[in-house]
Amino acid sequence: MNGLRLPKGMHIMLLSAFLLLNLLVQAQNVTIKGKVIDDKGNPVSSVSIKVKSTNASKTGGADGTFSISAPKGDVLIFSSVGYTTKEVVVGNESIIDVTLATDIAHLNDVVVIGYGKASKKTLSSAVTTVKPEDLNKGVISDVGQLLQGKVPGLNISSSGDPNKPAAVVLRGASSINSPNGPFYVIDGVPGADITTIAPDDIASVDVLKDAAATAIYGNKAASGVIMVTTKKGKKGAAQTSYNGSIGRETVSGKLKLMDGPELKAYLAANGSTLSSADDKGANTDWMKAIQRDGAMSQNHNLSVSGGGEKSTYSASINYLNKEGILQKSKLNRIIGRIGLEHLALNDKAKFTLNVSNSISTSNSTPLQNNVLQQAAIHLPTSPVRNADGSYFENFSILGYFNPVSLIDHAKDDTKNNILLASFITEIKLPLGLTYNVNLSYQKTSTLHGEYYDSYYSNNYKSSNFYSVPDPALTSSRAVLSFGTNGTAIRSSYENSTKNLETFLTWDRKIGAHSINAVVGYSYQQNLTGDGLQASNTNFRSDYTGYQNLALGYYQGVSGYSVNFGTVVPGETKFISDFARLNYSFQDKYLLQASIRRDGSSVFGTNNQWGYFPSVSLAWRMKQENFLKDVTFINDLKLRASYGQTGNALGFGAYTAQRIYTSIDYTYDAAWVNAIGVVQAGNPNLKWEKTATTNLGVDFSLFNNLINGSIDVYDKVTTGMIFKYQASSSIVPGGAVWGNGGKMSNKGIELSLSSTPVKNKNFSWTTTLNLASNKNRVVFMDGPAEYHVNVDSVYYSQIDASGQTGATLQLLTKGAPLGEFFTLKYAGKNASGTSQFVKKDGTIASDNTVATRANYRSAGSPQPKLLFGFTNTFRYKNLDVNLFIRGTLGQKIFNATRASLSNVYTATTNNISVYAKDDKLSDVNNLWFSDRYVENGSYVRFDNLTVGYNIKLHSDYVRSIRVYSTVNNLAVITSYKGVDPEVNMGGVSPGVDYNNFYPKTRTIMLGAMINF
Repeated sequence: MNGLRLPKGMHIMLLSAFLLLNLLVQAQNVTIKGKVIDDKGNPVSSVSIKVKSTNASKTGGADGTFSISAPKGDVLIFSSVGYTTKEVVVGNESIIDVTLATDIAHLNDVVVIGYGKASKKTLSSAVTTVKPEDLNKGVISDVGQLLQGKVPGLNISSSGDPNKPAAVVLRGASSINSPNGPFYVIDGVPGADITTIAPDDIASVDVLKDAAATAIYGNKAASGVIMVTTKKGKKGAAQTSYNGSIGRETVSGKLKLMDGPELKAYLAANGSTLSSADDKGANTDWMKAIQRDGAMSQNHNLSVSGGGEKSTYSASINYLNKEGILQKSKLNRIIGRIGLEHLALNDKAKFTLNVSNSISTSNSTPLQNNVLQQAAIHLPTSPVRNADGSYFENFSILGYFNPVSLIDHAKDDTKNNILLASFITEIKLPLGLTYNVNLSYQKTSTLHGEYYDSYYSNNYKSSNFYSVPDPALTSSRAVLSFGTNGTAIRSSYENSTKNLETFLTWDRKIGAHSINAVVGYSYQQNLTGDGLQASNTNFRSDYTGYQNLALGYYQGVSGYSVNFGTVVPGETKFISDFARLNYSFQDKYLLQASIRRDGSSVFGTNNQWGYFPSVSLAWRMKQENFLKDVTFINDLKLRASYGQTGNALGFGAYTAQRIYTSIDYTYDAAWVNAIGVVQAGNPNLKWEKTATTNLGVDFSLFNNLINGSIDVYDKVTTGMIFKYQASSSIVPGGAVWGNGGKMSNKGIELSLSSTPVKNKNFSWTTTLNLASNKNRVVFMDGPAEYHVNVDSVYYSQIDASGQTGATLQLLTKGAPLGEFFTLKYAGKNASGTSQFVKKDGTIASDNTVATRANYRSAGSPQPKLLFGFTNTFRYKNLDVNLFIRGTLGQKIFNATRASLSNVYTATTNNISVYAKDDKLSDVNNLWFSDRYVENGSYVRFDNLTVGYNIKLHSDYVRSIRVYSTVNNLAVITSYKGVDPEVNMGGVSPGVDYNNFYPKTRTIMLGAMINF
């Protein structure tokens, strides 16, 4: 086949035409050079410039300069993280300057750090910022609940109790004895009480996670730092805003207990029956009897702000009224806040005054854990009240008390008044220097009262009325006594904190070098336990309750001792020097180094001072030449840090001191009262130290479509403070606080955000965060001089019926904190009796097996994965937000189900439906074992909010937003208890035992009005 041939000379004509066309195209292209600056005139580095028609792109330089070729009449698109995108039409100009406006939606790119602020893009440490619109919605009284699922690595667990704060653990437990909660800083005030801030007043929350970010707070930062910034006034006319909501809560989960017919059928199948004293023909739901049908809650926030050229102001008042689902539980709180800023001396000086006052009344369900326990075990065949209106009681059954009467005949109330005030002076000096003096004062007044009326005194004198404490390292039940003719307890205490912080900042840019240096001094004085407590009994009337102790007459009751409480006043002081250097070269190579020297009176006289250094490095790789033309990468930064922080929280004025008390002993065949040592002093007690290594990467991809960060960390705590029991021949009193042990946390965190769809009418924004942490106790050796260690400490002693001395958890080398350690269940023997595996591998069902020698590991309460997933959809003025969170891989010890499996007493105590296949003769089935260690994983559809924005053209109302929120829509779990979100704070995480305050589902309606 012949090929296609061109006429002679045609190829020369075509080549000439192609060259001519190319010259014409090039003639239409224009090379544009210029500089990109922000709205303050500063250069914007690494700007992405794209030609709209061809998608050809280039990246600007570190100094904001750029050069790009584009056809005349085309459009150049300038974009950079933190700025609004700008389009410029290519004209005849060859040199243009472009100004990018700050994107209001990205103001959070400036994060608050200790003693200053920093740009997120030049940050070299691990910090997560949460904006107000991303906080959890609802009638929420606790900041912990606002942050649930929003910050990778922040494990928050909460119950339905309106008076109990959420347990907050950041990157795993750092110590055994400390509270393990992060350290809060509000508007620069360290250690501020977070309950002084209403959710509507929050402008931003910055969570400092690695030691490079937290070491500047040294002695209090081992468990992380949470910086809270409140809203400030702005220049201009006064703006008034109102946000109000009302909600109704109902129980979302409950115990699976047998009802009347089920219990009778079970007993009949096992050849037994109820006594006539208990079978009154009722079918009572005792859990429902102690609950409200629906708990109402409301929240109202009114704020006003504004200002002139020199002064701005912001003020707000917040009212919260939140009923708990259990009878009598309730929180009523008012928060008032005012903030003033004033410029003076030609704007060289700025004075800031912030004052907030939180006044709350917490009504608790009296003896709450006892009430929950009694409601669970009470027989459904018995009524709440007898026909004559009196409470049904059967005192022939040991430890059996009507839970409704426990509530109705007692009070448990606490009033808190928290005042937080700060005055900040900031003076701008020559040479880029700024001097700050921060003064703050916090005072907490607590007034508490309990009253148990004559019904208690007359009916609950049994020696079998025990307390039901929460699981802890050292907890055991105690017999409760209610005196004669009612008993009252009244206490009033004050705690106060004074802070002085002064620091000098040097902020200077010299060519391509940027320097920010801080040096400062801090002084803090804490006074705690200033007050008193007393009790009385033998009241003439129950009418006054705890309001007037003078109406009682304890002298007329033989053997009654006044309860003066155990709180003792104390004073602690902290003195610190600190310094930090931030250095940047071309906004590309970043260095931060800090050191803090802390002194505290909490520790022994030989070790009161500690040093806490940190260093971090970051490399903004996107600004390197080899990545400038990689268009799908908008930003890429590598981070590495190492630092040490300390822990002084959870320890008081007398932790390192020798303590004496009154002691009775026999001398010459008679009891003699004397003063003796109960705790030895330790002059060598020193700081707990937590060292953290962190590697991270921050990225922005595909024209900022996907933004995220990945962090890997290794956190190690050494010198953990523990109270050791030792021989009194070595340690006076047989007890001493000392340093010992080592704990490790290793993990990885991922955060992703994206806006896959965004146009004029519709947008979809999604965020996902994942975190995995592995906790391990490395060793628990005690101080050598005391010849002690605490390895293999059995704790979380429940003391349930038939379980005296049984424990659930073990503190030991190589295991995570809270490791479950119990019997191994081996099914039933031929007679239907539960049996267990002994240490030697044999199986037994007699009492010889129920010893700690046969305990073995049964799983960890520490979750393997935490996640939060948020999706926000907006269509015109309508928006929908769905938030899902969960934890995976953790175990829960369902001790509640174990105690409700006591089938042997099913004729006098109700049992769980899960025990229906156990024989009545099985006396072992309630023994704590891995049978009751359950999978605690869950996925919770936590929040659904639908809102509509109404824009008004009015002289009085600027906008209205109406919204509806449903909290706790549904939970996916295999856990058999009330709810898998059990307490994860403290030293006894993951134990569910009669402290299962019911979780609730809330439906809420609200409105926001801007005037």
